[in-house]
Amino acid sequence: MKKTIKILAAAALILSVAACSSVKKMAELAENVIVSCDPAVLECVAGNVDPAVSVTYPANYFNPKAILEVTPVIVYEGGESKMAPLMYQGEKVKDNYKVVPKAGGTVTEKLHFPFVEGMEKSYLELRAVAKYKGKSIALPTKKVADGVNTTYQLLDAAGLVPMKADGYEAILKQTAEGQILYRINSADVQSKQLNGQSIKNFQAALDEIAANERKTLVGTEVVAYASPDGGEKLNQKLSDNRSKTADKAWTKVVKGKEVTDPEVKSIGQDWEGFQELVQNSDIRDKDLILRVLSMYSDPAVRESEIKNMSSIYTELKNDILPELRRARFIANVEFKNYTADELLEMINNNSDVLDEPALLHAATLVKDLDSKVKLYNKAISKFDSDAARFNLATSYMNAGDLKNAAKAFAAVETKDADLDNALGVLALRQGDLKNAASYFKKSGNAYAKANQGVVDLLTGDYAKAVEDLKDAPGCCNNTVLALILTNQLDAAKKAAHCGKPKVTYLRAIIAARQGKMDQVKTLLDEIAKADKGLAERATKDVEFAEYYK
Repeated sequence: MKKTIKILAAAALILSVAACSSVKKMAELAENVIVSCDPAVLECVAGNVDPAVSVTYPANYFNPKAILEVTPVIVYEGGESKMAPLMYQGEKVKDNYKVVPKAGGTVTEKLHFPFVEGMEKSYLELRAVAKYKGKSIALPTKKVADGVNTTYQLLDAAGLVPMKADGYEAILKQTAEGQILYRINSADVQSKQLNGQSIKNFQAALDEIAANERKTLVGTEVVAYASPDGGEKLNQKLSDNRSKTADKAWTKVVKGKEVTDPEVKSIGQDWEGFQELVQNSDIRDKDLILRVLSMYSDPAVRESEIKNMSSIYTELKNDILPELRRARFIANVEFKNYTADELLEMINNNSDVLDEPALLHAATLVKDLDSKVKLYNKAISKFDSDAARFNLATSYMNAGDLKNAAKAFAAVETKDADLDNALGVLALRQGDLKNAASYFKKSGNAYAKANQGVVDLLTGDYAKAVEDLKDAPGCCNNTVLALILTNQLDAAKKAAHCGKPKVTYLRAIIAARQGKMDQVKTLLDEIAKADKGLAERATKDVEFAEYYK
């Protein structure tokens, strides 16, 4: 019995040694195993690091009865990230792992690691353990690739939402005018016309212009007309004669006032004035008259068609046509609007006098959100300004207050491409890329297309990003980035015309990829002076690994 036990113990020892020997051989020959990685330098795409690793086992390496447990690990500053082990088995193992034949072969695995801050400076390695009949032995660790390229994270991810135009003008074009009326078929100026209320108002306006330091008289005009009844040639001659008598009357009207000589014009038949007066009148069948004007462009046909409306023509002859036998005296004025400093003072002391454009413009001048909100709300309550609603929502969003931004956008009444683009950016900033893309597609304007380029970059569709960012408004950063990520370096260099530090950083990446280290140094020196954060990033950026060697 004792002899039997000794024989069994010896056999177990021999099997144990054989087991160790089998897996030990795999460890000893591990240097013959070839490992490659695609990409050769790890890359972060859409927040993940997903390299494809290929392992080629030589013939007679993999023991037919062995199991190999391989754990991919990214080691970085401050920690490491492990995948679940990948399991392989020899061809005689009765299990459900991937089989590696004794004759050898290549196994390719798509690895997946969520990106973690710090992986910029890292390396990927494979840690393997061979197992045979309950015995295990660690194989030499295989280093696979260095670093994680995070260049796509240099995008400007906030999205573009332009404010609605405030309509505020530094110089306002204004006019002051008076007019004189003529008798039918006459070019004589009646004295009562020169003493009429219209001319008195014009003269008073000229005095006010001269006294107002904000107003500058930039030109004057005398414009004469004829009513559109009678022949076209006759009326043109009548209009010409009226322009001459009105020009003479001008001298009397502006006597003693500092004005320039007028530009004298003769319009002829005043169809434009006729249409305006009819449109603003209570005359019967005015829609029919306006329809005739829209249907016919020939003056003779127009006149004939209107005269055929005999019941209406009497009203036209009495109430409309006499007002068109006229000459207008016009003063063209430039009004100097409130300066930025004046507006800032007025919003504190006298904001009630500001019109809608002034309130909207003033809101762009103040820095703090509370002041913007106050001005936009005033424009909404006083003028029912939808532009103010939109700009209020955009201000909330730009300040990071997405909750109030969503409420304010919901109140905007004008459902247009600008609103769809803004709602897309709101979804983008909330991390909802699917809804963001839907809104951008619906909007279709230039800003929405550029914002879709942001979604493309975030999801790793770099080729589409190039197309969507091709004519992007604003800074060129994302356009340059998309071209770099598709390895269109010459085009990227040409597109890098913005002077922002991030674009300078991208130019340094282009130079590094092209092997122009002298340019890399110049550009990184420039970045060091402009942006300390980017300068620090560069020291860990795998794009500059050759430069910092």
